[in-house]
Order: sequence, then C-alpha cells, then structure tokens
Amino acid sequence: MRDFVHTSHAQRVVFGAGALAHLAREIDALGARRALVLSTPEQRAQAERVAAMLGAKAAGVFDRAVMHVPIETAREARELARRLDADCAVAIGGGSTTGLGKAIALDSGLPILAIPTTYAGSEMTPIYGLTEGGLKKTGKDVRVLPRTVIYDPELTRTLPVGLSVTSGINAIAHAAEGLYAQDSNPVMDLMAREGIAAIARALPAIRRQPDAIEARADALYGAWLCGSVLGGVGMALHHKLCHTLGGSFSLPHAEVHAVLLPHAVAFNAQAAPRAMTDIAQALGSATAPEGLQALARDNGAPHALKDIGMREADLDHAADLAVANPYWNPRPFGPAERDSIRALLQRAFDGDAPR
Repeated sequence: MRDFVHTSHAQRVVFGAGALAHLAREIDALGARRALVLSTPEQRAQAERVAAMLGAKAAGVFDRAVMHVPIETAREARELARRLDADCAVAIGGGSTTGLGKAIALDSGLPILAIPTTYAGSEMTPIYGLTEGGLKKTGKDVRVLPRTVIYDPELTRTLPVGLSVTSGINAIAHAAEGLYAQDSNPVMDLMAREGIAAIARALPAIRRQPDAIEARADALYGAWLCGSVLGGVGMALHHKLCHTLGGSFSLPHAEVHAVLLPHAVAFNAQAAPRAMTDIAQALGSATAPEGLQALARDNGAPHALKDIGMREADLDHAADLAVANPYWNPRPFGPAERDSIRALLQRAFDGDAPR
C-alpha cells in the first residue's frame, strides 16, 4: 500500500432522472432567495425553464456564457448579479456555463448550484479559468466549487451525439490524468477506473440510440466520477496542452480533448505503466492510447487538430507556450522537451496514430 493524502470537498449531489424537479428545494437548502440563472445563448430556453420553475426565486437570466470564460463576460455577469441583488447563481449547461458561475463566485462569494447538461465534469472541481488578452489562466479556489450539483440524465437526452462523444472523452481525460497524477490516491484511482469504464460503455450505446436514458445515465454517472477526480488531484500534460490550444487559439474545448488525449497518454506511457494498465482495462483495449483514439474515431469524434480549426503554422507557437510554464507530469515536458511536444502536436494535427 503506497502512502497518500486524500482531501475531500463538501458538495451535495442530487442524481436521477427527473432530479431537476427538486431545484426549488435545493435553492432553499442553500439558504438563498434570489437566483441568477446562467446559460449560453443556445440554451436560453432551458434557462428560462429553470427561471419559471423558480418563480419569485429567480432574479433573472444571463445567457452570454461562452467557451474559456472571457474576463469581460465574467465582469458583466458579476455586475448584473449585484444589480439584481442575486444571492446565488444557477448554472445550467456545460463547462462554459459552469465556468461563468465560478467566475462570479470567485469575487462575490455567491454560492453556485450547477445543473450539468454535458459531461464536462467541471461542476465537481474548485478549478476556474479566465481568458484575458488571448491567454487562459487557471487557478484553484474553494470559493468557486458549486455547493450543489443536480445531475438529471433527462436533460442530456437531446445532447447531439457528436457533442456527447467529445464531452464524454473530455471527462475521461480527467480520470486518465488522475491515474498518473503526482498526488493520486486509492480513492481517486477507484473513481477514475469506474468513471472511464462507465463512459466507454455509454458512448457507443448513445451513438446507437441517442435518447436511451440508461446510456445517458451511465455517461452522466461517469462524468460525475471523472469530474470528482479532476477536483481531487492535479492534472498534467494533457490538460496543459488543452488549456494552451483552447485559450490561445480558440479551439473548441471538448474536441481538443478528444484529439489530444491519446497522444498525451502515449507521451506518458513509459513513465506511468500502472496508469496505462488501468486505462486500458477500463476501456477494454490492448493499450491505453490505442483504446482512447479508437473510442473517439469509432464514435464519430474528430481525431485531427486540422479538422477542428488549428493552423499548422501555429504549432510552433503552441509548443513554445506549452513548455514555457509546464504542469507537473510523470515525464517532464519543460523547455528541454520542446521538440518532443512539437512532434506530438504534429501527430495530433495530422490525425496520426499516437506513439
């Protein structure tokens, strides 16, 4: 048995088909009276449904959440919450909306209730990100951790299959990196293996029957577990690359995860053999990198950066940014490894097999 330290975070999780019906009860449990409802423009209708459910407890709707949380949008939402005298925020949507809620909480301390409609997992973490001047900066602060999370698989039944797959692989990325994290521990390892297996089981079923509630529940269950891993231990190379490409080159978040994950895992394979075995077994594949790329490819997710808006001319700059301030990783990737990271990005750009 290895030595470890495990820190848990206090959150209330309400999981089940139809769980959204408990929203007003959960607002009361927070001790709140006026909720600002957050969403992306595309999910305005869902936000209005939530506001209608809250009735007099709804302070208003802010529907301008976007990827990577531009600091200007965060400031606008904070000011609206102040003007409307909101004492909590309800974030319905994916990582963009949850991220906006966190940005509000960071300065104001308002409690956040998250209602995930994708599999991003950020609702389970005290990690926040803000983009300013073309650079995405991340941090960790317990003030941004949603106090309550309502997981209702019914809300994900209409999530397009393509987004379901990339969002699910985004969640798997949290668990995969958690298995070789510097501060990994047996609790997180259990959750990571179970989370990967649940999502790997769910995605092909969702592709075959998009509205299948059991598959949707499996995926959301896996997202909860993988998100908990993201909130419990540190992340490594893969997340650094995703933050770099997403924040500095405006690439779509979930798709970047789907493309890069097999390559980042392959980079770390020799340095983290136990994690590779755990990932491969959870996927039911011969190797972890091959299994991850097959999960994406076989279920219609992109597997080349050139297909999601990356320019080949920007790969050199991306490599420079990635190694300038590296995260801890089982295989170091500082400036001395710049050429290896550049080669990894080229393989990901071309859609080659990971190695």
